[in-house]
Formats: sequence, structure tokens, C-alpha cells
Amino acid sequence: MVKFFDKVRSRFSKIKKTPDGNKDVPSGDVVANRKDKEIPEVNKTDQKIPQKRPESNRELFNDVYRIDSVLGTGAFSTVREVKKKNDPTKSYAVKIVDPKKISDMDKAALIEEVNILREFDHPHIIKLIDFFEEPEKYYIVMERMLGGELFDRVVAKLFYNEREARDTCKVIIDAIGYCHSNSVAHRDLKPENLLLSCKENDSNVKIADFGFAKKVFRPNSLVTQCGTPGYVAPEVLNGRPYDTKVDMWSVGVILYILLGGYPPFIEDNQRDLFRKIRKGDYKFHEEYWSSVSTGAKDLISSLLNINPAKRLSAKEALQKEWICSRADELEKIDLAANLAEFKRFNAKRKFKAAVSSVIAVNKLASLGKDFLMHLD
Repeated sequence: MVKFFDKVRSRFSKIKKTPDGNKDVPSGDVVANRKDKEIPEVNKTDQKIPQKRPESNRELFNDVYRIDSVLGTGAFSTVREVKKKNDPTKSYAVKIVDPKKISDMDKAALIEEVNILREFDHPHIIKLIDFFEEPEKYYIVMERMLGGELFDRVVAKLFYNEREARDTCKVIIDAIGYCHSNSVAHRDLKPENLLLSCKENDSNVKIADFGFAKKVFRPNSLVTQCGTPGYVAPEVLNGRPYDTKVDMWSVGVILYILLGGYPPFIEDNQRDLFRKIRKGDYKFHEEYWSSVSTGAKDLISSLLNINPAKRLSAKEALQKEWICSRADELEKIDLAANLAEFKRFNAKRKFKAAVSSVIAVNKLASLGKDFLMHLD
């Protein structure tokens, strides 16, 4: 199912905005996979840029699409499977939002997300199909991602080698590089947002969930502290202005997991987790990394650099030796031992996501205070 849509609860209730329309502290209704994960903004806002409204389809939604089964529901939205009336062979997912139930700032966030996705056309980024802005409802039609999460597919493998990890990483870097070339920072790259189009093709990975995405018009112009602990860049935690390089840090974390089978920064205590991230305190443990190629570890180190000025850009990462290595050479590097660790990590991740989906509605009310407390 489309992870962008098929979440248990609505995006619009989980993110507050500041008066200028920027995303702020999570609150209220919590979507699956997000409880105690989003890093809220603390009295900071990104640059304020005049926002143009996305062009809405001039036809009426119900004249173009036929609504089928429910895929998910939230406090202010419903996700349904739909098919075009003139072509019922292909299904899509539509998020139906009641504009009367969301604030003007929530509407601004929705419009920004639609604007960004409307501009994008890349084989490895989830595609916006249609947008209808009607008096009673907003309809956001997206392609359906029927292959599930990338990490779930990896752990289902019986055999796993470095070529597969490299190929996946290359796709992700290429897609995020496209975002950056269009002056957009995703700001929430993580396993849950790496989805597969179908169950048959392992390589058709797409980046989804652009709810925190933001236009970057000049270097180091963003200040909103948002993202997911474990994948967030140190400059975000430190409250320093940042830009697209935060995504490259997240790519480094994801690549570390793809190769090692576990995250580079692991702490049950969030205070200790943030401290490690801010210091760039991680290791290549001999037990899991002795067989991994030097080029792969070099790429990770170049991405997990706490100095964003020295951190690789997407273009630079795609030129690294390991990314350009011959497939037959990388196929010889077996990651079977790490795959077992990967399965344990993924099971724990999925369990936490399941627990998150049933947490009480107001559980995140004090996250702003907690966030500051965890940054000693």
C-alpha cells in the first residue's frame, strides 16, 4: 500500500505550524511510525517564501474518478482506492481531506507538499497524479506503491550481497540528488519512506512522504528542527541553519544499515542518542564490517561527517569509487551474516511502529520540552 497515504492517522493533526505557515511541533493525532519520532521545531522558523497555490484540476473529482475500497482513515482525512472512469484498469490512492476541519496553516503545508510533488518527475520519487481543490473536499491522487517498504523486502531475502546494497543506495542518491537539483530538501529520509512500486521488482525503489520537504533558495537557510531521531543530521539538533546536506547525512545512516544490518547510532535513551549523533560517534564493528569493502565504508564516512560543508553532495557521492564498482566484484562480497542482524533490527523497528499506532492522541503534547531536555 502507499505509505504516503496508508498511515493510520492524518498528517494534518500531527504537525503544528508557526504563524508564517512553517511546520512546527508535532501534536494531537499521531500517525503510525511517528510516535516520539518527529523532532519538533523549537522557536525557530524557516525562511518565509510567498506560496503559490497549486493548479487544481478544473473538472470535478467524482466526474473523473470512481471511489473504491478504504485504504486508511485519519482524524481529518480518508484514503481510498480510486480508478479513472475512462481507464478502470489502473488503481490509485486518493487522500480526501475536509478543509473545514484543518487550520489555514495545515492547508498551507498541504499546498506546499502538492506544489513540490507537482514539479517532480523522477522514476524513483512517488508521483502525484492529480489534485482537486473543491469547496467541500481536497483530493490528492497519488500512485499506489504495492511493494511495501524496501527494508521489509531486504530482510525477506535468503541471500544478500554488496552489489544489492550498492544498487539500492545508488537509486536513493540519484533520487535525492534530483530533489536537491530542484532546490528541495526532503528532511525526513528513513526506511519507512523508501517504498517499492510492486512485489516483483526489487530495484523500483521510490522516495515517499514529502510532508517535511522544503524549498531551499540559498545555502543554510532552513532552521526548523524536524526529522526522525536516528536519521536526523547533527546541525539540525544543534539548532544551526542548514540546507540539503541534511538529507545526505540520512543517506549515510540508511547505507550503514543496508550494509551492516543495524543503525550507526543506537541508544535507548534519546539524550544519549542525540549526543552520539552530534559528535558523529559511530564505529564499524569488526564482527559485521570486516568483510565489507573499504570503498563502502569510505562513502559512509564521507556522508556521516558532522561538518556539512565537508559532507558529500549527491553528485559527489555518485562519483565515489564504490558506487562505480563493477557489479561482478561486489557480488562476491556476501552479507549473509549481516542480513541476520538486519532482520533483528527490522523486527524491532516494525514492533515500535505497531506500538506507535495505538498511542493515546495527546501523547506528544510535551515533546517540545522533552526535545530541549535531551539536548544537554
